[in-house]
Amino acid sequence: MTYPDPFDSRSPWDEPEKTPTALEAPVTTPTVESTLLGPAPFVIGFTLKAGNGFDAEWLTPRVYGHSAEETAQRGAELLTAMKSVGLIDLTAKAAEYTRTQYKGGSAAAGSAPKRFENGKVTTKSTPAGEADDCEHGRKLVEKSDWAALFCQAREKSDQCEPLWRQKDGSYKAK
Repeated sequence: MTYPDPFDSRSPWDEPEKTPTALEAPVTTPTVESTLLGPAPFVIGFTLKAGNGFDAEWLTPRVYGHSAEETAQRGAELLTAMKSVGLIDLTAKAAEYTRTQYKGGSAAAGSAPKRFENGKVTTKSTPAGEADDCEHGRKLVEKSDWAALFCQAREKSDQCEPLWRQKDGSYKAK
């Protein structure tokens, strides 16, 4: 393929002098010439997620090639090799092992809920105090005549009992 001369006096919208008679065949395997051309202009990025949440394992390989067909073939070869060699299974096992080695608390346990206020992420501590054993974190809801701390577990069946504000300002379950 030849590229037009940017310093040519013709307009780029003029009709070309001659039309190509044959289509160029796509390069399916890298040649010595293509490897000497420099970086591959075609890229395919894959994102393989093990689950719906951001806490699941992600594999994000990239494949490069000098033609679209070459890049697609390399992508298929890479995914097949990742499966047959066991890289996908090994990633899941390594992530599970890493999670079991974590000695800190969960992100929600013992921490105040995060809020977005005045362009900043802030944590507003809830007044439940040390007696609260909710491991999911609680959200304070205040209305004109009542206030309560509600569990933030996603599943209704996993939610802890709400803590209601008492006359003395403390919170406890009914």
